[in-house]
Amino acid sequence: MPPYDPSAYPPFAVTVDLVVLTVRRHALCTLVVRRGESPYQGRWALPGGFVRADEDLGAAAARELVEETGLCAHDPAAPPPVPSNGAHLEQLATYGAPDRDPRMRVVSVAHLALAPDLPAPRAGGDANSARWAPVEELLGEDALAGKAEAAAAAGETGSEEKEGGPEALAFDHARILADGVERARSKIEYSSLATAFCPPEFTVGELRRVYEAVWGVSLDPRNFHRKVTGTPGFLVPAGGTTTRQGGRPAQLFRAGGATLLNPPMLRPEV
Repeated sequence: MPPYDPSAYPPFAVTVDLVVLTVRRHALCTLVVRRGESPYQGRWALPGGFVRADEDLGAAAARELVEETGLCAHDPAAPPPVPSNGAHLEQLATYGAPDRDPRMRVVSVAHLALAPDLPAPRAGGDANSARWAPVEELLGEDALAGKAEAAAAAGETGSEEKEGGPEALAFDHARILADGVERARSKIEYSSLATAFCPPEFTVGELRRVYEAVWGVSLDPRNFHRKVTGTPGFLVPAGGTTTRQGGRPAQLFRAGGATLLNPPMLRPEV
């Protein structure tokens, strides 16, 4: 083997960024932190951090998730129900534009995390505040109208925050957030991903409101009930009822072993 000279190649850093999505007050929200240091001091950003020398990408994302939310990454191979402090975590995409970070060449491997209604976040690291922000507030109405690419393009061009318009996120985080939202929106059409937004036991009505929040539409309750209960093993009766949504007692379900919705429930045209 010929000699290898590491100094012949320019160094660069690797980070993980998290698109943490949850449904709060019937709105799709994401976790953002206000940066306390340069660059982009004072701007909102997605949580994340540098990958340590002794950890792989999945471990780095899981560590950041615990530090930012107190949630543990749920092992998708583990049987249901999901632990109360567990969250769905999957790799989203890699972002490596040469000028995406003004400090140095930084490649980010973004991850998507989904969890039920989460408590108020706590700030840490170089962030001086953190909050759950409605996705529509950060990306504009287009984000919930099936036009995530438009929101991503706005993030790539570095659009400034305008009065009454979406807030400008630091780095290329608008693009990353738009990609994460689109991943969630597309996967709930055919998979059980929407149940990751629900508690271990939930009603069909609560699951429907997740779809409505993620897609930004209203769905017919009868048709929705028929579709999600029509795939054997997609939802499993939990053996109880609840009145937490008001009205008559509603049957409780949990996610079953079937992870694919057949036929898929295509999102309505908006």
